[in-house]
Amino acid sequence: MPVTDITTDAENLTMTVVADFAAPIERVWSAYSDPRQLERFWGPPGWPATFTAWDHSVGGRANYTMNGPRGEASSGSWEFLSIEEPTAFTVLDSFADADGQPIEGFPAQRMSFAFESTAEGTRMVTTSHFDSVEALEQVVEMGQSEGIRMAMGQLDTVLQDLREYAQGKGTRVELLDDTHVRITRLVEGPRELVWRAHHEAELMKQWLLGPDGWEMTECVVATAPGDTYRTSWAPVGDTEGQPFGFEGEALLVDAPRRAVTTESMTGMPTETLNDLNLYEEDGATLITLLIEYPDKETRDMILATGMTDGMEASYARLERELLAV
Repeated sequence: MPVTDITTDAENLTMTVVADFAAPIERVWSAYSDPRQLERFWGPPGWPATFTAWDHSVGGRANYTMNGPRGEASSGSWEFLSIEEPTAFTVLDSFADADGQPIEGFPAQRMSFAFESTAEGTRMVTTSHFDSVEALEQVVEMGQSEGIRMAMGQLDTVLQDLREYAQGKGTRVELLDDTHVRITRLVEGPRELVWRAHHEAELMKQWLLGPDGWEMTECVVATAPGDTYRTSWAPVGDTEGQPFGFEGEALLVDAPRRAVTTESMTGMPTETLNDLNLYEEDGATLITLLIEYPDKETRDMILATGMTDGMEASYARLERELLAV
């Protein structure tokens, strides 16, 4: 995680975040001055942001909405108070309504972003200034500190070339906290085809099989919010194992970028929330799957089943049999 320190100071009414990035200052600056790049990390995992307005000038405004996995939305607005490329900028950050207008009763904060070159790359110091102790305490209680930490954890992906970041590294698992796991895999192929491979039954049956020796016996796809899905597998020949399956409901479908579903093993009460995101760069697609478990024990039990190995076998088959055609 790039965040090295988060400090709240009730006496001076500030919250300060220090983060270090292995990238030159100009590259970090570009990530904060381009709304399309900001959308990839401004918002914690599961709450990606969409910037709907962007006027990057002193006195200009930027409006954004963070969209939660169950259809929740939280909007905000920036008013640019100063811009000193590439070392600093300051915004007034406010909670906003759907039209980007600040909401009364919610604390606004003046956020100062400072960038400094280091031997390893760039250090960023972000200081949020509040009007009162109550306003500071309110955002702390709302989880802003942890939200910032998790959001900044996504910036490394943005700052590096996608292939440099993930090519050849297989399926990677990150434990974000006790109940959230992020799984990433780069595949060589366009996002549109990767999306279809996840949402068309005939394509899914060709690659979503886990280790060799298994076949998909049932595939009912959810293509719109409210749809339910079912997938089942069985061993082939003398392969050891028992048939199993998963089922759930689609909560959000934003083709070809994002799909959120519930998931439970057939006949079992435990349910997870699966948030699939696809991002394409130069013909390669980064698959990011954010899984929310009900508790740490369930998380550890499921990861111990060898799930990651099965996913890697499937992704390798996806590249080999669908994307390489």
